[in-house]
Amino acid sequence: LAFIIVGSGFLKANISVIVGQLYPRTDVRRDSAYTIFYMGINLGAALGSLACGYLGETYGWSYGFGAAGVGMALGLVVFILGKPLLCGRGEAPDAVALTKPVLGIKLEWLLYLIGVAAVLGIWVLIQYQELVGWLLLASGAILVGYVLLTAVTKLPREDRDRIFAAMFLILGSVLFWALFEQAGSSLNLYTDRYVDRGGVAASIFQSINAIYIVLLAPIFAALWTWLGRKGLEPSAPAKFGLAMIQLGAGFLVLVAGAAAAGAGVPTPVLFIFLIYLLHTMGELCLSPVGLSAMNRLAPAHMASLIMGTWFFASASGNFAAGLIAAATGSEKASGEGAGQQTVLDVYSQIGWIAIAVGVGVLVIAPLIKKLMHLDTLKDAEPLAGEDELAENQAAGVHPATRGA
Repeated sequence: LAFIIVGSGFLKANISVIVGQLYPRTDVRRDSAYTIFYMGINLGAALGSLACGYLGETYGWSYGFGAAGVGMALGLVVFILGKPLLCGRGEAPDAVALTKPVLGIKLEWLLYLIGVAAVLGIWVLIQYQELVGWLLLASGAILVGYVLLTAVTKLPREDRDRIFAAMFLILGSVLFWALFEQAGSSLNLYTDRYVDRGGVAASIFQSINAIYIVLLAPIFAALWTWLGRKGLEPSAPAKFGLAMIQLGAGFLVLVAGAAAAGAGVPTPVLFIFLIYLLHTMGELCLSPVGLSAMNRLAPAHMASLIMGTWFFASASGNFAAGLIAAATGSEKASGEGAGQQTVLDVYSQIGWIAIAVGVGVLVIAPLIKKLMHLDTLKDAEPLAGEDELAENQAAGVHPATRGA
């Protein structure tokens, strides 16, 4: 688990920045590009959930974790083979700096050693969940404070305002992920304990969200591009508000379905498909849009920092999700939870909270959009391969689909 945590830290922020480098900051297709990128991620998530769930429940969970390792290794192979298609994106801006010695060690190797040391540190930390919570709080405050201090003291007004808009989206995403990530804990256990699944293993339902994303992402990508070209595309904060409303509606649909079935009667599996559908639509309005917004709003020299802050918010939301799941009794073994009605009461409460927050975000979305200064946003300096990209774009070729 510690290796996965550190590896994700190296991967997620950097690969997301690379996607943003494929497009000018003012390109109306950026949200669509990140949606396509997100679809690719969830294709692996869908296949992984099905494969790991089957192997785990049939042969043992060690085989499920082994399959995850194989998938990650194959992902690295695909990236290396496809690297020429990036036309120089993702390369170190100053490759020579990586060869310079720091503390008597070449910088590149020093980074590798820090990564190995981080695995050991994370392994120790995950033994103490309460300590992790306090560290998240403290490091989050330091990180946000540093970003805001940098924005106020070192950036021109428009770049500073864009950082403020990005921080609003980042902090708002914490609540979204805290509620959304019930899928991997309390919602999965609710499916196992209280849903009429027709004999299907509960772990298989973990793939529904990813399958929905693969099916719906092309539709959302086409929709954002079509609306963008007509000047009708909702702003990023407006999309966040829509995401929160759909998230809350999903919980309320499940609560209504359980109430309609009656006390003590298994909830029809249809309502599990409906909650995942609404949550997935909300996710597509927030997660790829957020990735695009972070890369668009951050100055070039702060791109990785802002993207890292976005993923830190996701980590904080996941931690909060565990606390919410505990309130439903999900920390107990199967059959020993706090009861179906307790889960539904929690879902009803957080459902209404999410809708109220979503409406509030929609109300102030125009103000946040003004802070983004989209009318004065300028493209970064062309990178190597820019001419090839421009030719492909003129020919109607979507960079995120090249070589697919």
